[in-house]
Amino acid sequence: MKNRFIAISVFLFMTLAAAAQEYTWTAVPVVGERTGCTTPSKDNVRESIGYLKGGKYYAPNGTVHGRRSAAAKAARAVLAAQPAMARVKDVIAYSPEAMDKDYPESELSNMYVDIIMRKVQELSGKKVHMGVTNFGGIRVDMPKGDVLLDDMLSMFPFKNSLVYVEHKGSVIRGWLEDMAAGKFQVLGGVRVVAQDGKLVSVEIDGEPLDDEKVYGVATISFLMEGGDGLAIGRGALSVTDFKDCDIIDAVLEYIYAETKAGRPIVYHKDGRVVIR
Repeated sequence: MKNRFIAISVFLFMTLAAAAQEYTWTAVPVVGERTGCTTPSKDNVRESIGYLKGGKYYAPNGTVHGRRSAAAKAARAVLAAQPAMARVKDVIAYSPEAMDKDYPESELSNMYVDIIMRKVQELSGKKVHMGVTNFGGIRVDMPKGDVLLDDMLSMFPFKNSLVYVEHKGSVIRGWLEDMAAGKFQVLGGVRVVAQDGKLVSVEIDGEPLDDEKVYGVATISFLMEGGDGLAIGRGALSVTDFKDCDIIDAVLEYIYAETKAGRPIVYHKDGRVVIR
């Protein structure tokens, strides 16, 4: 299993979960040059981190550190945290290839918004034509190989609920024109072409966007009133906020279902956003 920095993930998840998404979030590898430490699973803590005996710290590479040393103090803290972290080290899926959040679309971002669209349609019982989420909400990439619960919690750490809104096509066109002039966010259910900062074409359900038609849109609470420059809730014809269903709830439901069905976590790009 690829080394990933797990030790601070739960702490960050708990402290930043309700925070604004201006925070940065970076996965870094464990550096064990002095001690030989590697990222532990829940079953190999001693082999990966070492152990304490008589106040001294015995590192995986055989070095011994006195009880007052920085290494011993750090080891005490990390070892003490391991029982509480066992759950997030569960392997919950397998990804045959790494997936990142390349702009303007990627396998990971497309999977994210499509999950949100399907879940909002299920919760609302209404047709969802389009999905809008934000690239900033994806904090780390999908690793290649075993996928831990920690990976998914770190990927989507913010407590943003799913929301269904209805808007006329003219309002949606305005969002997309603003994105074309600046930066596109994560989109689903559409095919958009932009060139030189201008919106060239938009299709929803394979048909040109109709300014007078009412469309159902799946989004997240963070984007309702100004998050990442969007205000999807303003002027909405209807709004339903599913406060009991956060992003991570919907994503984990999908991940667990794919694993239960014996499928790896894979996704696709489909040309939904084209910038010429």
